[in-house]
Amino acid sequence: MHSPWYKQFWPWFLIAIPLASFAMGFLILHLASNTTDSLVVDDYYKEGKVINARLDKIEEARRQNISTHLSIRDGAVAVAFTSGMPKDGQALKLSFYHVTLEEKDVSLLLSQDANGVYRGFTESSLDGKWKITLTPMDESWKIQQTVTLPYSGKLVFNP
Repeated sequence: MHSPWYKQFWPWFLIAIPLASFAMGFLILHLASNTTDSLVVDDYYKEGKVINARLDKIEEARRQNISTHLSIRDGAVAVAFTSGMPKDGQALKLSFYHVTLEEKDVSLLLSQDANGVYRGFTESSLDGKWKITLTPMDESWKIQQTVTLPYSGKLVFNP
């Protein structure tokens, strides 16, 4: 004698496949409609103009022959100029942009010590791949570089 259909394996297996497909489809639809993509740019023309302005600032840093060494150890950040040091001693802005996660981005204000080294501190974890930019407060020039941290020693940080 045969057992009833609901006690068999194959009917439940065949029913489970479309049910799992519907569940995954609803989950993906929910995630797509309720999350935002921070990497998508709406106005490409405006973004292109901003990119050109950034390139002009990098060229200005090259023209001033700015050359620095960047060291990061246990949250302490130090920028030492080897050439092109700002004469007025104004503070510098050092920004760490995570390549994929916008919420991990960090900006530091670096101030000059008595030895001419610009120093700052962050409590955020800086492990991973970062795009680092260094600008003065008036944003007249800019240095940027992509690095993978942690890095022991000094990074040559030039335009």
